[in-house]
Amino acid sequence: MKNKTPAFVIAFATLLAFYSTHVSGNEPKSIEPTNIETSTRSTADSKLPNIIFIMADDLGYNEVGCYGQKIIKTPSIDRIANQGIRFTQFYAGQAVCAPSRCVLMTGKHTGHSYIRNNGDPKHLQHLKTKFGWEYPGQNPIPDSELTIAEILKEQGYATAAAGKWGLGHFGTTGDPNKQGFDLFYGFNCQRHAHNHYPKFLWRNNKKEIQPGNDRTLKGETYSQDQFVEVGKEFIRANKSKPFFLYLPFAVPHLSIQVPDSSVDEYRDSVKEEEYKHKGYLQHPFPRAGYAGMVTHMDRGIGEILDLLDELKIAENTLVIFTSDNGPTYDRLGGSDSDFFQSAGPFRGFKGSLYEGGIRVPMVARWPGRIKPNSVSDHVSAFWDVMPTLCDVVKTETPNDIDGLSLMPTLLGQTAEQKKHEYLYWEFPSYGGQQAMRTERWKAIRQNMSRKENLDPLKIELYDLAADPSESNDVSAEHPEVVADFAAKMKTARVPNELFKFKAIEK
Repeated sequence: MKNKTPAFVIAFATLLAFYSTHVSGNEPKSIEPTNIETSTRSTADSKLPNIIFIMADDLGYNEVGCYGQKIIKTPSIDRIANQGIRFTQFYAGQAVCAPSRCVLMTGKHTGHSYIRNNGDPKHLQHLKTKFGWEYPGQNPIPDSELTIAEILKEQGYATAAAGKWGLGHFGTTGDPNKQGFDLFYGFNCQRHAHNHYPKFLWRNNKKEIQPGNDRTLKGETYSQDQFVEVGKEFIRANKSKPFFLYLPFAVPHLSIQVPDSSVDEYRDSVKEEEYKHKGYLQHPFPRAGYAGMVTHMDRGIGEILDLLDELKIAENTLVIFTSDNGPTYDRLGGSDSDFFQSAGPFRGFKGSLYEGGIRVPMVARWPGRIKPNSVSDHVSAFWDVMPTLCDVVKTETPNDIDGLSLMPTLLGQTAEQKKHEYLYWEFPSYGGQQAMRTERWKAIRQNMSRKENLDPLKIELYDLAADPSESNDVSAEHPEVVADFAAKMKTARVPNELFKFKAIEK
């Protein structure tokens, strides 16, 4: 495993490495595409379970049937829940894309993670011509960060990711091929992923032209279908070997785009209303289009599940489905989270550390290991995924992460499940926010970076046991609880040079 170093050392080393590579003239190592099928497997490895981790983009807690959705149909995701376990208090790593993905991949919450906000690496844009970038990519995670894919690869797993990466472009340390993935296919940059009919997708570091697409509202080659097909190809190629397939889908993130056949499923049943369009491409039937996107994604998930049955490897495959953060707000791009009640009973949407922005669906299926129709209210989060998968493959868990294995809960051994003292998030964007929750309480600070805020460290307090919608701030009634949270918020984090948070660090 990679050696770990403190965040400030990593930041300084990153600057030195950047100077050495891009200023002194030294060339970075070239990246050659890795064959989809790997050959370094032992006979004993075949008994290791396969792992498929599927993640929707901006899908709300209540946009799935098994969580209460009444309009959008998701039979395949519901099937995973019915044949496995559904978590009711599971949280994303952050309220927006890139940092949430970083938390997932590295097992560190945003008080310790390297990426804590979205953002483009402006200091690396001179590499666009050299590596053929058309989109800037996000700030890359450094080589010193250990990812889930690297851990599993060390255990003999074939590894692939198909979808949206968002943790560093090719030619940087965040290149998915440098972070444990034999194969990457899809959108390396989040901005590229804002259109689901792209002109090209990346296969490792090579552009793959998408036939019939010109990056307008419609096209001939739907990227979501491509991710499913590549995932199925990877499964077939490695059906006799242990594999890790990461499917970070790019839907239902805007723009609203999906083949007409999926829109037509909702044209008659979903009523459209006038609205003021803001951002992204405008769809003529935005509600039906959005519902169609989710159901189309669900159908692709069903194809993956059916393939596992066809190949007779379902019983040796752990399948997990979740979302990277809460649903979109303010009818942006035509989305309508109020109409679909996308966040359920929870307050807030994407970009907010209130429950609606970070509490997400999570279901898992592992036939013969996870009891069907199980439901867990265990409080858990993205940073628990790494230690869980380490337990699944029976390997050592890194000692500098924030997660706790969910294996006891998955196997129904709830008495053995370790619990967090607290969950923690910090977010220097959307006004500046900080949040922490325990079994009962949720503490949150809002608008910390806004100059007009005279008390940026003011804590709102909610009793989630009695008030899951965070409607009643009880901080005045429980000053001792507020003081305890304030103390913990200081020690739950370390400074981050890349994403400074002045309100906390001054």
